[in-house]
Amino acid sequence: MIEQVAIAFERKDYHTAAKLLQQLSKESPHNPWVQFYVARLYEVSHKQQDAEKIYRQLLRSTTNAKIVTQARQGLQRLKEVEQEERQRAIAKATAEPSSSEPGVLVLEPLNNEQKATVAAKFAQIMQLDSYTARLVLPSRSWRLYRSGQVGELKFYGEQLQQAGIPCFWVTIAAIQQIQVFQVEYFSESGSQTTVVCRNQSNQLGSLSFNWSEVQGRVVGLLPIFEEVVDVDARRKLERKTQTQDYTQFCDLQIPGRRCILRLSDHGYEFQKGVEIAAQASQNTIRINWNQVLNWLEQHLPQVKLWSDFTPFAETILDQTEMLSNITPHINLFRREQSNWDAAFHLYSGLVFSRCLAIANNEN
Repeated sequence: MIEQVAIAFERKDYHTAAKLLQQLSKESPHNPWVQFYVARLYEVSHKQQDAEKIYRQLLRSTTNAKIVTQARQGLQRLKEVEQEERQRAIAKATAEPSSSEPGVLVLEPLNNEQKATVAAKFAQIMQLDSYTARLVLPSRSWRLYRSGQVGELKFYGEQLQQAGIPCFWVTIAAIQQIQVFQVEYFSESGSQTTVVCRNQSNQLGSLSFNWSEVQGRVVGLLPIFEEVVDVDARRKLERKTQTQDYTQFCDLQIPGRRCILRLSDHGYEFQKGVEIAAQASQNTIRINWNQVLNWLEQHLPQVKLWSDFTPFAETILDQTEMLSNITPHINLFRREQSNWDAAFHLYSGLVFSRCLAIANNEN
């Protein structure tokens, strides 16, 4: 009867093949040829997962060279069909003009138990091996996993979310549209808080807001590089760039006004406005800055602090092309442009997008 099944498949008479296999599955359920043709029937019926399961089972359980070869060919066909379907879906996802905008896909951290649960799904969606999938899924902080057309990123992101893998995607344009005000000092603090600040055109002005409008705080260290002369192993002088210091930044996220208030320890004028740091003129910058951070903490005790900038940045500093499309709004004197600056603004902008999404959902 197996010969009759084979003939039915050659003729593409799947109705007859199904009737014959129904009988054979009762009489000889463990016959590898019966199992193979059941898998073929699943395959032509577009039940790819069922077909793949049997093909893989045959590769593990049978030594028949002909069946092993045909099972491998079946898996290859399934892979090609999946690739074609994926390409069609991506083409559809990027068909709209807005879908071709550049963006980023960010993975959110998982604990080890969660990673073990979803790693196989992540590997399948992103076409990775299980070992690589486990390494890619982040444990501590966000990981910028992919950049490209936002339509394609959304396509993958929705599949990941459905599989229980937390992620989000944002366009570079959305990051660029956030207004950034460089805070020089707080001039008032009460029912209405006022900062003296500069806008993106470097115009000096003031902005008043309520503390309740602040939905997030982002802190990070940006390295300051200097060219130094050093002695190498052969005792010859050499010039190289080293990190000499760090500048501390703190961004206050105000999504309701589509803006970020950006403070830095080297840009804040501690001796002006509201007295935050006692004896500011006699203190070091670090002491004054720490008192400003403590003061902000007192006014914003319920606002989440985002402080994982450094591990996030270390994974994207080599993505120069993507980072070059981001205006950093970082006022630091540098002899050469640094990807650290754009990385910080990207990180803060991603936090802003999450705060904005939460605020919109609450409304």
